[in-house]
Amino acid sequence: MNDLKLHDLQCFNAVVRAGGFQAAGLALNRSHPSVFAAVARLEARLGLTLLDRGGYRVTLTEAGRLFHARAGFALREIDNLAAYARQLASGEETMLRVVMGDLCPRPRLLALLGAFFAGREATRLHLDYDAVGGPVERLLEGEADLIFHRASPSDPRLEVLPLGEIVFVPVAAPGLLPFAPSPELTPDRLRPFTQCVIRDTARRSPPEDFFLIEGAPQCSVPDHGMKKELILHAMAWGHLPAFLIEDELGSGALISLAGPHLPGRRETLSAARRRDRPHGPVAEALWTFLQDEAQAPMV
Repeated sequence: MNDLKLHDLQCFNAVVRAGGFQAAGLALNRSHPSVFAAVARLEARLGLTLLDRGGYRVTLTEAGRLFHARAGFALREIDNLAAYARQLASGEETMLRVVMGDLCPRPRLLALLGAFFAGREATRLHLDYDAVGGPVERLLEGEADLIFHRASPSDPRLEVLPLGEIVFVPVAAPGLLPFAPSPELTPDRLRPFTQCVIRDTARRSPPEDFFLIEGAPQCSVPDHGMKKELILHAMAWGHLPAFLIEDELGSGALISLAGPHLPGRRETLSAARRRDRPHGPVAEALWTFLQDEAQAPMV
């Protein structure tokens, strides 16, 4: 039991994931007999039968299922440790993948990133955009090192750094509605009019709905810039971040529909990263930089 070999654990994990010894051997670039022997050796050392070999396909025994859950975690930690060692050996990461969500005040965040990366020519910034549930999904699936978006501080997988509050205001262009907005305006009265919404870019997560009025006709756009233009042209009404429409509200190009029945919404813009993944020197420096800058409001 004290002499478990990493190779044997990797072979066992490959058999479970691939569904058989031959497929596992192909995945590991090893022979079928060597994989079979590694799993048998692991079972002997543990004193457990991990796989049921009696059917057409090998399956996990109950003991095998429980052991594999713990073994998978241990193997991921070993992979993370190896990745971290490579990052340390190289000195600096060659690339950081950052995703901005639809909440972001882009000029402010781009100024921050520009100030940080100005002295780090060896690390390339790969910047992307996702909306609604997309940024968190990208982070959890390992496709981003850091996101700027809404993120739940209660999610144990995430380390979340609040950066500021974003206020969303329901607005329309003058003339879209055949009545004047008033405190008595309700969602029911807006149901006949087209509502503009941001498309959720999440691919596998359940779709998230914000501000939607059930039964109302909808049009969807990729970001708040396009949404603002569409609303300004009186093609729909919708919620927009206050920082994006200050001038339009001041000039009367847009009219606020906010009231007791349409209060808008306040969202916390945060930086977020994986808690259970290693972070290289540049990623750690960026996080520290953001912690220092978090004292200044984003908008």
